[in-house]
Amino acid sequence: MSAAAKIIVSLIFVLAALLETASRSANVPLAITASPGLVVNEEGRWVAVSKGIEYRVIALQRGESNQPMELKLLRFDTRQVVPRVLRSAQFESRSATAQTFVQKSGALAAINANYFDEQGKPLAFLKAAGQAINPRVSASSIYSGIFGIKEQRPLISRRDGFSPDSVDEGVQTGPLLLFDGAAQPMAGIPNRASRRAVVGIDGDGKVVMAVTDTFVGGLLWTELQEIFSAPAWHIKTKELLNLDGGGSAQLYAKTGRFEALVPGTSEVPVAIGFFKKVSP
Repeated sequence: MSAAAKIIVSLIFVLAALLETASRSANVPLAITASPGLVVNEEGRWVAVSKGIEYRVIALQRGESNQPMELKLLRFDTRQVVPRVLRSAQFESRSATAQTFVQKSGALAAINANYFDEQGKPLAFLKAAGQAINPRVSASSIYSGIFGIKEQRPLISRRDGFSPDSVDEGVQTGPLLLFDGAAQPMAGIPNRASRRAVVGIDGDGKVVMAVTDTFVGGLLWTELQEIFSAPAWHIKTKELLNLDGGGSAQLYAKTGRFEALVPGTSEVPVAIGFFKKVSP
């Protein structure tokens, strides 16, 4: 065998060994540093489902209960898709599902938004279509962030120092989990594993929304902070805001042949919708 042939054979063996090692590593569940008992069984990957829209599913499991759950995410390129605050009152309804919001508004996707009372009245600051529905910014500890839209551009702000006039539309909710890439303190806010809905903005200005698809248990604040910020998970949101969770948590998307649904157990009065951007 010539020297060149020997080199080629050696390279083939090395490559095979590397592929075998990578395959074994890919099948090993990954642990969340904040909660070693929570493992990521399948990291998933971003898949383009439409122009400006990507979808991903992360499969997780909590070890002590062997409880599986999925975190379903959508990511929007705001050069092509823009958010809007939607109210069920626009459709002469007290409340609606995320799927109904999409169907009646013409949105490509929607996720539930802020908290509401037993009568279905939205709580804390709320501004939609330029109209201040609830003009007062709540000082309650859980309402620590605002998802706002200014001239079609999304933003996430801290409550402190926020001015209602700084946004065309906005919803106040919380807690604020990440700001400028840093985990925010959760002092005075119970940290229980629960069904969650979140919205975030990454370093490229893309909007990410996600819901845990499980009706038992869910995720802790610290787990969300790690999953959405640590480079290993390839989400890397700089700002992340918790939305109303529990039975309210839900999302729906429909574009072309793609459809994604995480249903809630209750309808909601407000949602964040995502629409195809129309050039002026």
